[in-house]
Amino acid sequence: MNYKLLELQTIGDERGKLVSLESNKNLPFDIKRVYYIYDTSPEQIRGNHAHTELEQLVIAIDGACEFVLDDGKNKESVWLNRPDFGLYIGKNMWREMRNFSYGCKLMILASDYYDEREYIRDYTTFLDTIKDSKDIQ
Repeated sequence: MNYKLLELQTIGDERGKLVSLESNKNLPFDIKRVYYIYDTSPEQIRGNHAHTELEQLVIAIDGACEFVLDDGKNKESVWLNRPDFGLYIGKNMWREMRNFSYGCKLMILASDYYDEREYIRDYTTFLDTIKDSKDIQ
């Protein structure tokens, strides 16, 4: 499975805490885009797609949500609920976000600019893509 939970170094004292994110230092890619998701109600499901080349780091800045990650063979569930951990999601990983807490805010750092052509939004197409990429190797 092409994902991992990264513990982010936190610096803090009586004034508060700080987490610094740096391209190719504590992130495994250059950051080309940052976006965030908020005001998602708990019954909503988001995601339902994969990326052919994009890498992402997702951080729950506030609140919590569940990610279901799928590499075409295995599915695993990961909860994001702390701002000092980030979920790295690599290429060709189907993701679904669900069970959002009220007030959940997710910040996403991406390795490239938005490109709709790079998304796989149909699960059957995703499975075919994964099968084809493994046949080539």
